[in-house]
Amino acid sequence: MKHASPLRRATGVVLALFLALGYFSPVPQTLRALPDTLALTQGQIQTLRLPQQLRLSATGNLAVAASEDETLQLVSQTAGASELLLSLMGVIPLKKVEVNISPEKRLIPGGAALGVAMRTDGVLVVGTGDLSEAASPATLCGIRPGDVLRTVNGVRIVSSQQLTELIAQLGEKPLPVEYAREGTVFTTTMTPKMDASTGTVRIGAWVRDSTAGVGTLSFYDPETGRYAALGHAITDGDTGQVLTVSQGQILKADVVAVQRGQKGVPGELKGSFLMDPVNLGDIRKNTVLGIYGAMKQPPVNALYPEGLPIGLRSGVHEGPATILSTVDGTGVQAFTVEITRVNQQSAPAPKSMVLKVTDPRLLAATGGIVQGMSGSPIIQDGRLIGAVTHVFVSDPTQGYGLYVDWMLQEAECAK
Repeated sequence: MKHASPLRRATGVVLALFLALGYFSPVPQTLRALPDTLALTQGQIQTLRLPQQLRLSATGNLAVAASEDETLQLVSQTAGASELLLSLMGVIPLKKVEVNISPEKRLIPGGAALGVAMRTDGVLVVGTGDLSEAASPATLCGIRPGDVLRTVNGVRIVSSQQLTELIAQLGEKPLPVEYAREGTVFTTTMTPKMDASTGTVRIGAWVRDSTAGVGTLSFYDPETGRYAALGHAITDGDTGQVLTVSQGQILKADVVAVQRGQKGVPGELKGSFLMDPVNLGDIRKNTVLGIYGAMKQPPVNALYPEGLPIGLRSGVHEGPATILSTVDGTGVQAFTVEITRVNQQSAPAPKSMVLKVTDPRLLAATGGIVQGMSGSPIIQDGRLIGAVTHVFVSDPTQGYGLYVDWMLQEAECAK
């Protein structure tokens, strides 16, 4: 077996070292970090930090302003498509970046506490169990927790009470059943059985047809009358299933108590809204990116009565920001946070950014981000850029945020 000479081995090591240094040098790192497309809104500023070897030129509707610390600011002047060209010393072209500039859009930021009351489309199976002298009919025909019963014997199911009465009426005979699982509709045949312990005909399943809770309004669009809230889906507490909407309302809520968040135990806002309900609007969509619908009348935000321009995802950056939320009886307040990570996303997805609460007032009142604050609007550089979604269970001072880009797409589809 022929062995490489010491010289050849040393040469290989040196070449590998040069390749590694080249890969991790500032120019390749910058090119890898810069996305192929940028999404900005008119007037929004995008800041780029470039190594000295790179030059940047812009076409179309972009202006480039340089500073003394290798930082360039792209100013999106008018709506339209533009292009950036990065080159080595202004001579060798390295990368082109498409820039899409949207017309300026203003929204009324939220921050107000909302009561959420929703009835499911069909009934959700939250558990199955055997009868006293027979196996569970639901289990035998393939139904399992998380499924949504839509029709039984051709009758559309709208509530758990209706299902109970229908089964009692039909008795112990095979029944065609239509159910949904993870968005796909299936059919099966189920034969209810008499439960000797209760003397009633049953299917051996526990079902749920409604839910209620507290969240936060994210924004209202005065052009369409649509709103966004929560920033995440309403799910069933037992199965984790995203609930389908048959009917739903958002209601005026008062925060009456706060359970502070602690490491490993998420806190919670306690709200009152069902005793004397004031209907603010409907719920038309419940998705992983929040709830959406129409409001009866525009909300009033005393902090920003004229609304705010939006800031699209490409202009969001690490650094100081503000969230608007209601954590006591004094109404919407502004609290300082720090955006510690920004994730590049080219398609709608949760967890767009990570933020950390820095405001001593909010830390004293809630311990950080708690349940019920989901949907709190995030403001950076005078623009509405997104909403709070989830808290870190391991650290209540930190949480995730969602880009306003994705929320606007969902709101516009909430017909």
